[in-house]
Amino acid sequence: MAKKVVATLKTDSGKGFAKVIKMEKSAKTGAYSFKEDIIASDKVKDYFTKK
Repeated sequence: MAKKVVATLKTDSGKGFAKVIKMEKSAKTGAYSFKEDIIASDKVKDYFTKK
C-alpha cells in the first residue's frame, strides 16, 4: 500500500503533497508509535511543530 501512495505523490497532480511520518510517545506506557499522514507540502513545518 505504501508503494501506491508514494507513486501517487510523484505524479503531476500530487506534487503539492508530502507523506510525513511522526513518532509519538505514549504518556501512559512510554511506548513509541508512528503516525503517517499526507499533507500539503507548505504545511510540513507546521505539522511537526504542533503537539
